[in-house]
Amino acid sequence: MALDKVGVVATAQTELRPAWGNAQHIDLISSVVTSVFKGTGLSLDDVDFIIDSGSDVLDGRSISNCGFLGALGAHHKEEARVEEDGLWAALYGVNKIRAGSGAVGLIVAYSKPSESNVDLYWNAQVEPFYQRPVGFGQRAANGVLAQQYMADHGLSADELAALVAQRWAAAAQGGRVQIDAVPDAAAVLAAKEGAAPLTELMFARPVDGAVAVLIAREDVARRVSRNPAFITGMGTSMATHSFATRDRDRLVAAENAAKMAYRSAGWDKPDAQVAEVSSSSVVGELMAIEALGLADRGKGLSATKGDKVAINRSGGALPADPIMATGLVRLAEASRQLSQPELNGSSGGAAPSRAIVHGAGGVGMQNNCVFTLEV
Repeated sequence: MALDKVGVVATAQTELRPAWGNAQHIDLISSVVTSVFKGTGLSLDDVDFIIDSGSDVLDGRSISNCGFLGALGAHHKEEARVEEDGLWAALYGVNKIRAGSGAVGLIVAYSKPSESNVDLYWNAQVEPFYQRPVGFGQRAANGVLAQQYMADHGLSADELAALVAQRWAAAAQGGRVQIDAVPDAAAVLAAKEGAAPLTELMFARPVDGAVAVLIAREDVARRVSRNPAFITGMGTSMATHSFATRDRDRLVAAENAAKMAYRSAGWDKPDAQVAEVSSSSVVGELMAIEALGLADRGKGLSATKGDKVAINRSGGALPADPIMATGLVRLAEASRQLSQPELNGSSGGAAPSRAIVHGAGGVGMQNNCVFTLEV
């Protein structure tokens, strides 16, 4: 029996800010939940299940989603929590619809890292006896990856800084990220050290925000959306917890997730015009691009020019990393670029018809999830 096709029919997103000081979690969540139904003809009454992504650690309370059920619209509905990036929540939701457990699902992810110590959050995820006491975490892991990658492939800090500046400029142009001043390459290089050889601005910037994605079975999607983006392939893979035993110049888990997604979509290769890629650092983005098959090993920088695939037209995670929601933001951005190409600088040529979406979690991008989209 063929599985039901599932489409993205609507998305909503708050502005992504370094700090939403005048808004609580429930304010951000209720904002996107209210907005996502506009123009669809659907309401909360039509939703069969709600899946949310967030972090008890970042929220500072156990089972924190229980306090957000009202904002999620989840009272008297099936609700589940995924303690990982929102793209995994979307994967769960797609599989529920494909399995016949519902026709419409609401996926919500949120983050307020401004209220937490993000370095301690990452440090809490590593081995507790030897790595945690010395402060090993996301920064150190990305510094090690960058040292290895730059040495192996001859990249300079100037080249990395130019890409970071490009991503911030793209995010500022998109208008969904709060940016007071767009740093140029010189400012990226002059920023304080994050973890050698990376400066602070070469890491993904934690931001507050929320995103909602409404997914639906094909018959519903075609009825309520003019041009739904259908999720045709999904893949996920996790690397070993021990950072020391992983490959230092490639993301094997991302490669495996991409192969799984392409195979399930029936793709022989990563044949897409749009890619939205998550990363924890600028070098992490290059490694993810290569793992997705969008560039050969060590050639990720050349792929960012957009000659073949428009990669991170939104700016990606470097200027805005709402931890636990970043991958779902990538899904929302990619679906918009396919469904509404005229709003994303895609006019003047053939509209894009395929996209690749990537989410990552864990220290050193340990966990990876990949979607393919088609219209």
